[in-house]
Parts: sequence; C-alpha cells; structure tokens
Amino acid sequence: MKHRLILLAFLLVCLPVVVGAEQNATADDTTSAGVASWPAPGGEALCEDYVLQVDGQMVPVYSCRVSAMPFNQVWPGYQRPIDQTELAGFAVWNMSGPVKVEVVSRRAVQSVIVRPASRGIRPVIDGDRITLTLDRPGPLVVEVNGMHHALHLLPSPPEQDPPTPGTPGVRYFGPGVHRPGKIELESNESVYIAGGAVVYGSIQARGASNLRIAGRGILDQSPFARGEGGGAVRLSDCSQVSIEGIVMRDPDVWCCSLFGCRDVTIDGVKLVGLWRYNADGIDVCNSQDVEVRNCFIRAFDDALVIKGLTSRQQTSDERPVRNVQFHRCVVWCDWGRAMEIGAETCAPEIADVVFADCDIVRTTHIAMDIQHGDRAAVRNIRFENIRVEIDAWNPRPLIQRSREDQYQPAREDRYCPTLLEIVIRKNNYSKDEQRGTVRDVVYQDITVVGPHHPPSFFRGFDDAHTVEGVTIANLQFNGKVISNAKEAGLNIGPHVSRVQFVHPGLQP
Repeated sequence: MKHRLILLAFLLVCLPVVVGAEQNATADDTTSAGVASWPAPGGEALCEDYVLQVDGQMVPVYSCRVSAMPFNQVWPGYQRPIDQTELAGFAVWNMSGPVKVEVVSRRAVQSVIVRPASRGIRPVIDGDRITLTLDRPGPLVVEVNGMHHALHLLPSPPEQDPPTPGTPGVRYFGPGVHRPGKIELESNESVYIAGGAVVYGSIQARGASNLRIAGRGILDQSPFARGEGGGAVRLSDCSQVSIEGIVMRDPDVWCCSLFGCRDVTIDGVKLVGLWRYNADGIDVCNSQDVEVRNCFIRAFDDALVIKGLTSRQQTSDERPVRNVQFHRCVVWCDWGRAMEIGAETCAPEIADVVFADCDIVRTTHIAMDIQHGDRAAVRNIRFENIRVEIDAWNPRPLIQRSREDQYQPAREDRYCPTLLEIVIRKNNYSKDEQRGTVRDVVYQDITVVGPHHPPSFFRGFDDAHTVEGVTIANLQFNGKVISNAKEAGLNIGPHVSRVQFVHPGLQP
C-alpha cells in the first residue's frame, strides 16, 4: 500500500578566548515562530537522502557514519572497515512550541516508522514527502523503508542565557569549522559550541571543578585514529560539571566518559555517528551524584553505562559508584547493551542507580543488564518506566573472526535480544579475584512492544556471591501484564533468591 501505509513502531576563571573559524558562516541563526536553526558551515558534509523543513524553514541535515550491521572484532591494530557502516542523517534546531516537520526523501517512500513509539507520532505520507507534528522537543528517529540510512531529528528547547563572544572564562566557538585538537580545561573554564559550529577535536579535564560544556553545535572526533582522541568528552577527578545540548559525533573510543567524578549533570546531549569499535555512549565510572537526562544515544557498544574500573593511571579506583540517575533518554544500541552495569565492577560499592522514563528503540544483545565481574556490592538498582521496542527481525550480533569473514545473517533467524540479565561471573574484563553480590533490584513498569517476547536470565556465582531480592512490578508484553517467570521467559539460575512478580491485583 505504497504512499498510504503508515507503519507505527510496534505495538569560570581564565582568559577569554574567542576561536576563529576555518570556514565562516553567518553568526545569526534563523528564527521563525519559535524555531531557531543555523546554516551548515561551508564544506561540511550534508546528508544526501533527505531535505528538511521545520515550520516552513529549511534546516540542514548533516551526515554521520553509523554501523550497518552488528559485526564486531577485537584484535589490536584493526579498525572496522567502511563496508560495515553506512551514512545516516541528523538535524538539530531549537523549538519553543509545537511545530510542523516536513521531510522530503530522495529515495522512494514505501514505509515510514517514527521512534520512539511512545511519542505516538503518526507520519502523513504524500508521495516522497513525510509530514510530522511535534508538540515538544525531544529526539526522534524517522526510518524510511526500514532501519538503514535513518534520519535522526534532534530538536532542543531554547537555550537559557547563552554566552556571547568575549564572555570571560569561555572558550567560544562560533559558527563555522574549527580544528583545535585536544582541548584541556582547567577549573572555572567553559566551552561553548554555538549552533552552526563544527569543532573537530575533543574536550578533556583532570582534577578540575566548575566546568561547563554547552551549545547547539557539533563536537567531532573523526580526525583521530582509534585511541588518540580519548573520545568526545573525557573527565577524570572532576566536580561541579555541566554538559548540555551539544552533538557528539564519531568518537575514536568511548564517547562521553566520567572517571572518579562527582556532581555532574549531562542534559540534552546527542550522540550520533558512533560506529568504531568500543564506541560506548555515556560511561559513568567510579563516580557519584551524576544525572544524565534528556539525551539521545546511538552507540556501537554499550550505551548508558555504569562501571567500576581499576588502573594504574587512575586515582579513582577505590571510589564507589553512588547516586547515578539516567532520565528521559532515547537509546539505539547497535552493539552491546542499551543499559549496563558492568562488565567491569571494580569498586567497593555500586549503589543507588536509577534508569527511568527511557525508550530503547533498538538494542542488540541486552536491554537492561547487570553483568557483575568483580568485587563490588551492587545494591539498590532501579529500572523504572522503560519502554523497549523489538523488531520482527533482529540481526544477530556476530564476531568477525578474520579479515575475510563476512556478515551473512539468515533472514529466517529468529534471534531476539535479551530483556533483563543479572549475572555474577568472571569475565574477560574482570580484574578482581573476588566476586561480589547483587541486592535489591527493581524492574517497574517495563513495557515491551513487538512480535517477539525477549528472554531474561538471572544467575549468581556461588553460595557467598548471590543475587537476592529482585522485584518485577507491572512488566507488560504488548499490553499483557506478566505474572510469573514462565510468562516472562525468565530463567532463574542457581544462587538467586527472593524474585517476586508484582502488579495490581497480584499480591507479593
């Protein structure tokens, strides 16, 4: 039913620095009826598949490289070949009220899905023109004729009191292309990347406080070879940090990572173009009092991650992970786990962690995972109001064994990612000789939509290193409330106790 069928997703104190641009664009954004957008810098690669208007205003669609298949390898000195990737598009703008979005696809339109499904956005298709009405900002993925070459729409609310060129203590990157390389921040410094700016570099700090990284522009690590850039943002032993609004594209390793940090807010950042090996999304390691909210993460490895690490280079090894919250995020995980605690859990404690009000539009291995490989006491973990979308066909993740090995998925393969996993075991990343424990995990208001029911697994290690106290409250598959382990496809292994299902009308 070409052109008519609408497919829904299933049921600061340093010297002021004003940085010049290699290629200049107008400093004025374009505004119309509450919409603000910015011209793309001259020479910046744009997506060839889509043309975009928001309330009649042209908005540039940038290009980003993403994984085309869940095919991975781990041997040193070898990076993923380009033929395992594809180009996708993304667009950024500010909006203060409802808007009309019109997308013209340069490919003939056969079907359209808008994710996350929880937004309830019904596209109107007229030939190759797709029209959406958005009532509020927030990340969306528009899939035309399937998951490949997707369009990522990343609108934000208006900025509050953005700095201007010459603001004391601010490294200001205005519209245009900039190539600063690695930016090292000291205490009381800020980086501002304006809309219409593309900064080819990375931002790092160690032992600093009162830091801010903000804007509506793009921070890109594509010039760095693997391991040379340190990701888009890498902070160690830092405190009082705010990261807000920017796009992070094509990191060489983990994209946005915190090591031994405290009092950090990450709000409204967008991670796209993650395709290289170990391209994690946001990693919170041995850190306390962290909130991640309103973010979009499309990662080629684990997306929203809690870790405990040990390394001679780090001073944070003995610090616990405490009070970390992930709220209102949208996740697309092309390899690995969408929400992960582990696999490294070298810390005295990982406690009071919350994932809440998030959408997992795709995951490859596991949606919600506690993979406990070291000594930490893992406790008080909550997954609340998590919405998971499962496709009719999910490509199976495979490891590339040789350079000649090709990814050849079978269309009849009924692989389905795992929904919930808790496992205590030594793994390839374990550093501690002793295993830890898991206590008091809550899965509440978890909804799964799709034609397959994903499996789940719980396993302890031994009589001393156990999983105890798991509550599954109001788990739903396609609107049906799940009442027991059998209905949930949950395999409860040894050294696991006190697993209970709760929902209205069913007493624990």
